[in-house]
Amino acid sequence: MDIFSILSLVGGLALFLFGMNYMGTSLEKMSGGKLESVLEKMTNNRIKGVLLGAGVTAVIQSSSAVTVMAVGFVNSGIMTLHQAIGIIMGANVGTTVTGWILSLTGIESTNLFLTLLKPSSFTPVLTLIGVILYVFCKNEKKKDTGSILIGFSVLMYGMEAMSGAVEPLKEVPEFTNLLTMFSNPILGVLAGALLTAVIQSSSASVGILQALAATGSITVSSAFPIILGQNIGTCITAIISSVGTSKNAKRTAVVHLAFNTIGVVLAMILFYGLNALIGLPFIKEAVSAADIAIIHTVFNIFATVVLFPFGKQIERLACIIVRDKHEQEQSSLIDERFLISPSYALDKVKEKCDKMGELAEENISLCMEFIKVYSKNKDEKIKQNEKELDKCEDELETYLVKISSMNLNIDDSVKLSKLNHAIGNFERIGDYGVNILKIKRKMHKDNIHFSKEANRELEIMSRAVKEIVENSVKAFIEDDIDLAMRIEPLEQVIDNLKAELRARHSKRLKEDKCSIENGLLFFDVINSFERIADHCSNLAVCIIELSRRSYQTHSYLKEVKSNSNPSFMDTFEEYLIKYKVG
Repeated sequence: MDIFSILSLVGGLALFLFGMNYMGTSLEKMSGGKLESVLEKMTNNRIKGVLLGAGVTAVIQSSSAVTVMAVGFVNSGIMTLHQAIGIIMGANVGTTVTGWILSLTGIESTNLFLTLLKPSSFTPVLTLIGVILYVFCKNEKKKDTGSILIGFSVLMYGMEAMSGAVEPLKEVPEFTNLLTMFSNPILGVLAGALLTAVIQSSSASVGILQALAATGSITVSSAFPIILGQNIGTCITAIISSVGTSKNAKRTAVVHLAFNTIGVVLAMILFYGLNALIGLPFIKEAVSAADIAIIHTVFNIFATVVLFPFGKQIERLACIIVRDKHEQEQSSLIDERFLISPSYALDKVKEKCDKMGELAEENISLCMEFIKVYSKNKDEKIKQNEKELDKCEDELETYLVKISSMNLNIDDSVKLSKLNHAIGNFERIGDYGVNILKIKRKMHKDNIHFSKEANRELEIMSRAVKEIVENSVKAFIEDDIDLAMRIEPLEQVIDNLKAELRARHSKRLKEDKCSIENGLLFFDVINSFERIADHCSNLAVCIIELSRRSYQTHSYLKEVKSNSNPSFMDTFEEYLIKYKVG
């Protein structure tokens, strides 16, 4: 084997690993987080969990990604440890699909149909289609499809290059002698586990083994323990991802390791036991790429079928290994393991944003009740909600920064910027609620009271503010574009109310019907009301821009700015009548 063969081998390996990673990333991007949402919502039954785990893994071509996602689900409390076990078992079965696809490179036949199945026959066509879609198409989905085809093509070219580079090694006795070392079960398992742990992909390590099979020097006795070891090595990704998580999340990673390790031990006992008793005639035969795919599939199905009834026992074992401790665990709003699927991570941020909206709405509602009567209990509740809002803002904005550094499609990029916008508005709405609380707290402490006329005016404005907050939060949570379009007219009415109330109170000050201190506090309250409405208006624009009805919404916004939209004016007049101060 000369230097050029070595370069071809290294280059082929590089292309193979890059292609597998690029294809998996493109598949995940195209799925848009939908596969993860399916896993989250449909795992109440373990059989269903196995099927879903297998299906999702087969689609995104990564059992490691699915297992890491399961760790994240459990860590965030979205899923129980019991539910995650089914997903882990299914992921092991789903990952075998890659081996079957890669085994196509080993097809040798003069039959036209079989020759067409060989990657070297159809990969150039897929490459051409992929490049055309990626370079010339504007549509994001078509570009993603092109990326998938390009990744698959690079993967197959790398596989072919590796197979071609190692083929001359069958004439090298030293190489054959090296492979016979792995006939020792322990060495074979260790070698397979180490290789997979380094590249963190059992599919990739199986592909490398399939490429080496082209030499004809790998026998069943060498391949079998290596394949078993690869299933143990793939657990390293979940174990690394579980560092710093909750006890149950760590147990999820332990379940993955325990499941594969127990499966390996049982398979080795059965295989080598049968060989010792009856002598398996094929143990010294050379394996092909297809044979490796068969061994890989049979093992994973065998382990899943045998261990499926013992799910509770495996769960108990994980609880024994990772024991409960009494120290308090640090909790976060969203698990960072979801970042492997940006679309799904954004969906989780949206859920937390919805919660922020509800907290802000509750705070404003409580503050409105303060206009007449101060309450210590409500004071404490508002402060507690405000702390939660501040925590949400800090964690979610940091999380969005991490998502923004990833490869996002256009829809996700738009959603990210709008969510970032919404987080800030919800937090500021909560802040102005606290401002009102501080004013009322001072009035309670210093025994300051507004006049009956001032209280009546504040009551009218507070009802309008309460309505605009409720509508804004509901529109955001439900993505209700029609409700969002009613917010801007109400914000205009609140601006008019503020101007009217300022004028009325200024008149009372001039007539000495109100003290200067009372006047300043009154102005502070209505200023806070008006700023709350402004942030609701900002939120409405955010909701409208998130809508897919881009033409209608952009037209609406232009008309709102000019106040020439008849529907806007009708709604504006409706609110003026409803909140008339006179």
